Amino acid sequence: QVQLVESGGGLVQPGGSLRLSCAASGSIGSTNAMGWYRQAPGKQREFVAAATSGGNINYADSVKGRFTISRDNAKKTVYLQMQSVKPEDTAVYYCNVVIVGPYYVSWGQGTQVTVST
Repeated sequence: QVQLVESGGGLVQPGGSLRLSCAASGSIGSTNAMGWYRQAPGKQREFVAAATSGGNINYADSVKGRFTISRDNAKKTVYLQMQSVKPEDTAVYYCNVVIVGPYYVSWGQGTQVTVST
């Protein structure tokens, strides 16, 4: 079983920045993707960003140019650097890992990010 633990959430003012971290425990193999999703109250969980073990990176249009995803493969950790945050970024942020061969998906418990004055 792969366990993921998020950290770094909290209260931040509009226009501010925040850095989320997600560390994996257990083997995630050599071919995988680690990413971030978020869910606001009353809304479905939505994709934010992902980074594959091969170096491919993808962002949702809503965060493109403001958020940066990065990985530290030695630490099995994925980061989300959030810049110029907006109130609409308020949500519970979840990290996940997708492992190929065999297919396996694991989710973290989530961390609350609140953007407000």
